[in-house]
Amino acid sequence: MVRKSIHRKKVKAQVEEQFRTLRTNIKFSSAGDELKIITVTSCSPGEGKSTVTANLGAIMAKGGKRVVIVDCDFRKPTIHKKFQMSNFRGLTDILVQDKEIDDVITDTHVSNLSVIPSGPLPPNPSELLGSKYTKDVFNELSEEYDMVLIDTPPVLYVSDAQILSSISRGTILVVSYGNTEKKALAEVKELIEKAGGKILGVVINKIPNQYNEGYDYYYSEVE
Repeated sequence: MVRKSIHRKKVKAQVEEQFRTLRTNIKFSSAGDELKIITVTSCSPGEGKSTVTANLGAIMAKGGKRVVIVDCDFRKPTIHKKFQMSNFRGLTDILVQDKEIDDVITDTHVSNLSVIPSGPLPPNPSELLGSKYTKDVFNELSEEYDMVLIDTPPVLYVSDAQILSSISRGTILVVSYGNTEKKALAEVKELIEKAGGKILGVVINKIPNQYNEGYDYYYSEVE
């Protein structure tokens, strides 16, 4: 039991260090621009984008930034599950029910980190996310927080991520080691850039690690 406890602590420390590296790389990839809104997406489902978003938000908050994660995956929201909170109210209540941000935002167990869940799923996700009101909400959040992280659906399945990438100042792509094809990655890059988005880089997720019996993360800039 003691050995397992030590092992878990070691794995946690390794994962946190990987996300600190990711945080630093994002800072340097900004090339002097102030990145206050970042979209996190993937090519396909199951690549770990929501897990990466949650961990990145926590590391940024621990570094002293006031961070808010907004779940814009109106198809299959999971951010609220990562932080064990309700999805009864969320972003859709702001966009449809005219609720205030303070009515739906929730603080997490991590200091400086808050979450806006998706809320009830709407029948018209793309139209709702593409509205001027959505842009206004994110502009307001960027004035109140140091960093706004947007969790989106996969790019190749719906247009939501493309829409949101045009709102943000940069997009991070999460790909799954050994599963995501280069052709799919190239297609996603093209779609986001056509929408006016800027790709900051790629997080390669789920790399088998023989030492911690878990997964590693690797960040690289897109050429």
